[in-house]
Amino acid sequence: MSALPTLFASHAQADLPLHEQLVRALRHAILDGHLTLASRLPATRTLAADLQLSRSTVELAYARLESEGYVQRKVGAGSFVAIAAQRQTAAPRKAAAGLSQRGQAIAEMGACRDGVNPLTQTSFFTGQPDSCAFPRELWGKLMQQRWKKDGEKLMRYGDPQGLPELRAAIASYLAQSRNVVCDASQIVILSSSQQAIQLTAQLLIDAGDTVWLEDPGYLGARNAMQSAGAAICPIPVDAEGMQIDEDTATKYPVPKLIYTTPSHQYPLGMAMSLTRRMALLEQAAAMKAWIIEDDYDGEFQYEQRPLPSLQGLDTQGRVIYMGTFSKVLFGSLRLAYLVLPPELVTPFTLARTAFDGHSNQLMQAVTADFINGGHFASHLRQMRTLYKSRRDLLIAQLAEHCPQLTLVNTSGGLQFAVWCPAGCEAKWAAAGIAQGLPMRPLSKFYLGEPQGEGFLMGYSSLSNDEIRLQVYTLGNIVDNSAPRTA
Repeated sequence: MSALPTLFASHAQADLPLHEQLVRALRHAILDGHLTLASRLPATRTLAADLQLSRSTVELAYARLESEGYVQRKVGAGSFVAIAAQRQTAAPRKAAAGLSQRGQAIAEMGACRDGVNPLTQTSFFTGQPDSCAFPRELWGKLMQQRWKKDGEKLMRYGDPQGLPELRAAIASYLAQSRNVVCDASQIVILSSSQQAIQLTAQLLIDAGDTVWLEDPGYLGARNAMQSAGAAICPIPVDAEGMQIDEDTATKYPVPKLIYTTPSHQYPLGMAMSLTRRMALLEQAAAMKAWIIEDDYDGEFQYEQRPLPSLQGLDTQGRVIYMGTFSKVLFGSLRLAYLVLPPELVTPFTLARTAFDGHSNQLMQAVTADFINGGHFASHLRQMRTLYKSRRDLLIAQLAEHCPQLTLVNTSGGLQFAVWCPAGCEAKWAAAGIAQGLPMRPLSKFYLGEPQGEGFLMGYSSLSNDEIRLQVYTLGNIVDNSAPRTA
């Protein structure tokens, strides 16, 4: 923070009020990266003394930056930078110029960005399980027991296909809960679902191959396919999911790979109908195309049991089933898995060694114990009850404070989408940032022309009080009125 007096002096303009000069200096410092995301600003008393300003001047500047979304203030904790640097310095621009075309495309699009900003994780945060509700004490005991029993062995390099115990536990769980037909030999353990998609794209796609993606759809899948040089073909979705019928194969180029989220379409939330599932399997077999079935949060259905997995219906061995523990246990666990047709297991396992070798041995062992001890099934039951109650509260609060929004497919998952009136998405998103309530616009998920405007609203990691507060703030935004008294 010693650079602040110099930064303030460099932006001094005698014709501007002192608080405005300070606002400009701090704004430039944030945008240029001198003040980094989540870093703590000096206390108003301290900064006032350093700059020889009145404390009220510094307070006024901080309040202004908070209203603009640059700073987040927490009672009793301090003031923190709320956005990342937006301007590149000369060095990063020079480095970026050396990227390959593929590397530049990957860097520009990015992939999964949930959780990158600890200051905004309660703002309708999506895809995040509640870490406070996780049985940490039990998990710690299992870790201690495993470490005492197999610590020396688990410190060695492991099988790139994954710990056999965990693969067997996953195969048993999937057979019982998701109707997946497999055994442990078909499972490869990975560090994340994004790694699973990236690995699949690199192994199965050549430059110029066509890939069908749901539209709107998961940006991480789009990035992985584009990084492999694929020609992306967006396939619209409707109330039954991906629009697959007898004419689909004649309307679009023949794909090498099809990516879909049939249990809970991302981001709109519908489940693919059984008719569509059978049509998709039939067409994939006829076109000799692979299907990636991303079952990212299929465990969370609140109104009815989910339909059988595509993989369980597949008789031609065209489906690659993908799951993750990040959504059902905790995000930093970094364990995901692929269920592969037998002929793909060896090449995928060998290719895994070119990525990162294998996932953490201890975490694999503890996860296997967690499943085999019955704790996983118990935890899922508790989380379904908890998340359903939070979903119900969010629905009720939106109906009360934001009747302008139309809810979409709220029957499952860790989030749901809402439509807003035309012309409001960008305006409300900007207002949300200014009021410390960043939201995820639905238009960003479309490859083609967006079919509506709205937002993706997470609830699983929010407490009841946080849900009420976030919706109340959103209500003020959509009403475009002065803040109300809570």
